[in-house]
Amino acid sequence: MQVAEEIGYPILIRPSYVLGGQGMRIAINKDEVKEYVNRILRLLPDNHILLDLYLENAIEIDVDMVRDHTGDTWITGIMQHIEPAGVHSGDSTAVLPPYSLSDTVLTTIRRYVTEIAERLDAVGLMNVQLLVKDEIVYVIEANPRASRTVPFVAKATDIPVAAIATKVMLGETLATFRDAGDLESSLTGYAIKEPVFSWDKFPEVPKELGPEMKSTGEAIAFVDTLTDEHFQRPYEMRNLYLSR
Repeated sequence: MQVAEEIGYPILIRPSYVLGGQGMRIAINKDEVKEYVNRILRLLPDNHILLDLYLENAIEIDVDMVRDHTGDTWITGIMQHIEPAGVHSGDSTAVLPPYSLSDTVLTTIRRYVTEIAERLDAVGLMNVQLLVKDEIVYVIEANPRASRTVPFVAKATDIPVAAIATKVMLGETLATFRDAGDLESSLTGYAIKEPVFSWDKFPEVPKELGPEMKSTGEAIAFVDTLTDEHFQRPYEMRNLYLSR
């Protein structure tokens, strides 16, 4: 609680080394910090707990990329979430390519993920999650592995991302695939990743969305313009179900 007071509110409470955002909560005062931390300690008694300042009304970004052993990089996709940051990426509606980011922000994102991959000496796939608020780019985390968005990007662009990344891990260079035209996306318009929920099968689960993942699958929609209902409906409802 003392650390939370020093960081400030709202604050994101995260148990470390969990999948699907298990146990993650957004607290707005010290009483909620006490409640959520006690809950995590009962659930995961030997785990570390991370406290992050929660940036309200920020835009969340997912980036998948591949780096080879020569240091060459290929950004396979930059996805912009429709829901505000704080909704788990597995529950979010993500748009490829981004629909409202400035060229300056996109340049910064590309530079950040490339430098992170270099510092980690990653070879193969890497996923980076970022936030954008007031044209400032923040890094949430970087995972040098495949992410749940890789199949979405592969289907959206018609590029066998996982196969190429695997060959890169085995020694192939990205230049080989680039020269052959294998890294060229066929996507026109936008691809939208839509989460699928099974509320009817789990009626006791609250329908509010937050840092803990609740979706049980996802679908993909291809749209020509952002006036399509697949974009308009989640965009209009983007702040409706964000839980603390």
